[in-house]
Amino acid sequence: MPYVRRFVTFFFLIFPIWIYAVTPSESSLRSAIVKVYTVVKSPNYAMPWSSSIQQISGSGAVIEGDRILTNAHVVANRTFIEVQRYGERKRYIATVEAVSHQLDLALLKVDDPLFFKGIEPLKLGKLPEIEQKVSVYGFPMGGDTLSVTAGVVSRIEHQRYVHSGESFLAIQIDAAVNPGNSGGPAISDGKIVGVVMEGIQKAQNISYLVPTVMIRHFLDDLKDGHLDGVPAFAVLTQPTENPALKRLYHLGSHDGGVLVDKVLEMGGLQGLIKKGDVITAIDGHPIQEDATVAFRKNEYTNFEYYAQLHQLGESIRLTLLRDGTTLHIKAPLLKTANQLLLVGTYRYDKMPSYFIFGGYVFSPLTRNLAVRVARSHIDLIPYIEDFVTKKRREVTLMLRVLPSAISRGDYGYLYWPIAKVNGRKVVDFHDLYRKIVLSNSPTVILENKMGTRIVIDRKEATKQQRAILRRYNIEYAESPDLRLSGSEKAGVSKRQD
Repeated sequence: MPYVRRFVTFFFLIFPIWIYAVTPSESSLRSAIVKVYTVVKSPNYAMPWSSSIQQISGSGAVIEGDRILTNAHVVANRTFIEVQRYGERKRYIATVEAVSHQLDLALLKVDDPLFFKGIEPLKLGKLPEIEQKVSVYGFPMGGDTLSVTAGVVSRIEHQRYVHSGESFLAIQIDAAVNPGNSGGPAISDGKIVGVVMEGIQKAQNISYLVPTVMIRHFLDDLKDGHLDGVPAFAVLTQPTENPALKRLYHLGSHDGGVLVDKVLEMGGLQGLIKKGDVITAIDGHPIQEDATVAFRKNEYTNFEYYAQLHQLGESIRLTLLRDGTTLHIKAPLLKTANQLLLVGTYRYDKMPSYFIFGGYVFSPLTRNLAVRVARSHIDLIPYIEDFVTKKRREVTLMLRVLPSAISRGDYGYLYWPIAKVNGRKVVDFHDLYRKIVLSNSPTVILENKMGTRIVIDRKEATKQQRAILRRYNIEYAESPDLRLSGSEKAGVSKRQD
């Protein structure tokens, strides 16, 4: 017995030392938290030749490789970035190494090696458990020094990431989060378990984190030096909870799965999966009748979670029920959501595309614009919910008409979708540009899907172009991406004062 007492005493003497060795001290942890200052150039999608400048701030954490992990929305549309260490006043110039607007994540780098001196990088932890305690570190509004707030994990499930509009696994916590916390780490047991991305301002202490499972996806994606993005499952499905639907598709009353409604034309799965198939398992995980899968015991989320764990170009294993027969297939994941949607996900880090011809302003329909105007222009909503095809890759708009002598009667056209130019269908915005600006036809006839027509006299439009640009103080008739294409040959580019 004395021997046993000595052993127990020795064990408890060394155990705290072992804990200390693997868990960073509070001072070491704080030294890895940084404040991010960003100058942002925000585009105006309604008047795409203009923009505004503002300054914002966020938070970040130093991780391995002398990199700073933060949110994409902290550095989106940036023109200049500075970072500041905890406990210091000096700011260092930073640049973006990589950014995933899908996952609202970004990596920053600082060229000055002094910035990282003495900092112990934070490590990524596992997906936390429900009710696990977390501490949120960052620099929220209300002061200049580091803030630490405590909370617990409330739930883990799919949520819509506001920055991209896509749905991925997210952690909900009850710690207080405010503007400026964005990009800061949530710490548990000395490791990062998530990155703060958003809070619900009208609710009490409901905030969301990007979990480490998605952070690791982002970091693994970058290992080849190129960011491909999170793949989309290019199939539209519905739950199979309805008893009559179950009977129609040969499912038992306790069977689960999702019914395939549509296989997207450009997703690369046509011929493998068919409308009317029931997908009952994904990568060996049974799909429940409400379209969820278990990611841990008694914890469920959207079944596409297992597709989103893969990198672009990889395949998933699916179990299908087709006309009562069970099939096992491998389905490649070849596209991101942005590549499949007719109106892609939100755009950042570049100015909107546009061109002006005789005072008629043309631009693609972007999600950035759609969220602002769709409520008052409900005819745009069907496009937002549609997908690309071989014949149509983008929605093109006559954005507005700048009033002049040659456009009388057309001033009321606003956010007007164009289906045809001179009787030829429009595939995308660059196709529209070529059909209007680089054509030799004496008139340009624009037509929407209802057959309404707008007629532009090419000679008069070209003649009045420079005067119209001067009148509205617009420097260029085209966005930079079109100016690079040699459009000055068409005589419609920079105004002449």
